[in-house]
Amino acid sequence: MKHKILDKIFENSIKILTILSILILFFVFVFIAKESSPLFENISASRFVLGKGWKPLAKSPTLGIFPVILSTVYISVLSIIISLPIGVGCAVFLSCFATENTRKILKPVLDLLTGIPSVIYGFMGLLIVVKFFEANFKMASGESLLCGAIVLSIMIVPFIISTCDESMLKIRLKYESYSYALGVSKEYMISKIILRNSFRSILASVVLALGRALGETMAVMMVIGNSPMMPKLLGKVQTISGLIALEMGTAEVGSLHYHGLFASGFILMVLILIINSILYIVKKKLLDLE
Repeated sequence: MKHKILDKIFENSIKILTILSILILFFVFVFIAKESSPLFENISASRFVLGKGWKPLAKSPTLGIFPVILSTVYISVLSIIISLPIGVGCAVFLSCFATENTRKILKPVLDLLTGIPSVIYGFMGLLIVVKFFEANFKMASGESLLCGAIVLSIMIVPFIISTCDESMLKIRLKYESYSYALGVSKEYMISKIILRNSFRSILASVVLALGRALGETMAVMMVIGNSPMMPKLLGKVQTISGLIALEMGTAEVGSLHYHGLFASGFILMVLILIINSILYIVKKKLLDLE
């Protein structure tokens, strides 16, 4: 009887926390939408999203964030392209090749990497990656989109490894004895069994990493130059989160500039929602084909 009461209390607590989390997210979305609405009363949504000029303090203010949106997506996708093979490869090593003692050493190190403040990554990127580009590419300033993608990829690799490793380890333990009994090599088992059955966890890691990449502010802001121009691989760019962080403190409350920054945050939330929805649909379609 006592266990049933405790189970019921636990179940209701989880339900309450879940509802509370949904309500908090809903109210955040409503607040940002409310603060953004005055902008869209003065400027059309299409003009704001597709506009290429960001001059909120000019005599005739122009607020367009199309280059900033492109830069945000470009740098996030590029960081995923760089980090995904490294992250999956490290997860394969930890789950299939590393000894138990090696895992005990490396796992805490990876967990520690996820807890390092982003400003530290940005500082190291500024001192190492930016200086490398200045010295080897004859650039006046090494701050660029590629620098931001490299720093961001280093930051999200631990997320990909952590998400994939446990899943791959469980699959290996499940199928390893059968594979060896059939005379299947470890390489074949990894490529045909472990990686294929880890597809869901790999896709989940991409979703988590992409969400982190799209919202990352400080580390990226320190190495990309923060210029709201059309993105080029070795050119200075600006992300939506960087734009908000840099200008929110100086924007007059209630001004068009102020509401424009909130509208940028609203667009970022919608962008993350759209990308996650697309990935969910792709995941569902691919699983249906299997």
